[in-house]
Amino acid sequence: MRKIGYALKKKLVVAVTSMIIGCSIFIGYVTSHAHATPQMAIRTYLFLSEHPMSALTTGIVENQFQTELDRNSLELQNAKIYSLTRPPLDESGNHLINVKVTKKGASYYAQYYGEA
Repeated sequence: MRKIGYALKKKLVVAVTSMIIGCSIFIGYVTSHAHATPQMAIRTYLFLSEHPMSALTTGIVENQFQTELDRNSLELQNAKIYSLTRPPLDESGNHLINVKVTKKGASYYAQYYGEA
């Protein structure tokens, strides 16, 4: 009877350890790829700012007009402006249309930029 209990405990420890390692690998993969491209950075930003449906469905295009208009400050920040084709609404009812994407090293980071 004692050997059966030990075998079950050992299997449980192996199962829990495998799940923890699997989850760690998955989280590491997701976080390393979340900022791999400007589009992924924008989608991650939308998802984390409580707009998960927009993160999955909106189109993303480079806003060349706004980028050119603010070229001097954006070049200093190593950034570009992108527009969402189906922008979500913020708490006050405004559309979150423009997003600034800044490149730092090999990663991209997004933040709301405002209207043109």
